[in-house]
Amino acid sequence: MCKRCEWLDTTKADYIAYHDKEWGVPLFDDHLLFEFLTLESAQAGLSWYTILKKRDNYRKAFANFDPNQVAKFDESKKLELMEDSGIIRNRLKINAAVNNAQQFLAIQQEFGSFANYQWQFVNNKPIINDINSKDDYQATTKESEAFAKDLKKRGFKFLGPTTVYAHMQACGMVNDHHNHCFRKQAVIALYPSLFS
Repeated sequence: MCKRCEWLDTTKADYIAYHDKEWGVPLFDDHLLFEFLTLESAQAGLSWYTILKKRDNYRKAFANFDPNQVAKFDESKKLELMEDSGIIRNRLKINAAVNNAQQFLAIQQEFGSFANYQWQFVNNKPIINDINSKDDYQATTKESEAFAKDLKKRGFKFLGPTTVYAHMQACGMVNDHHNHCFRKQAVIALYPSLFS
């Protein structure tokens, strides 16, 4: 049986699928980066699994995570989302998602893509951390603090250093798979040029 990260609840098939296929894989697709950012900001103060279970509902509610459409959500659309039991009905988080879509588009204009902007915080190369136990995980790093500070300066909401670090882990800016996890080396092998 293959070994996985110790934090993973292996009784949940959907959680295993997320860990085995997505978590920690370097992402450069702006559409997916907006999805991950939106879900991470919704997760603030909650468990990631709570959000993961609602991911399909979020896709429906937030125009399949098209930042161009989400950026145009008006007050009536926000009120409609407040009635949607399939997502986290938090007015501040819903407002943040719309606001963040607007800021996301501004970054795309400035940098050519959000990926270009995001990856600069790790010098365009994933950081591989030495994870031997749960104690080796960090809540924030100097990179996540710099990234979060810049996002805040640009007007983003609900994306502090801890949330941003979770985003960095999810989209492969850091490889935080446990050293014994089969995905640690598998992810590195997928992108030899990135990790060399």
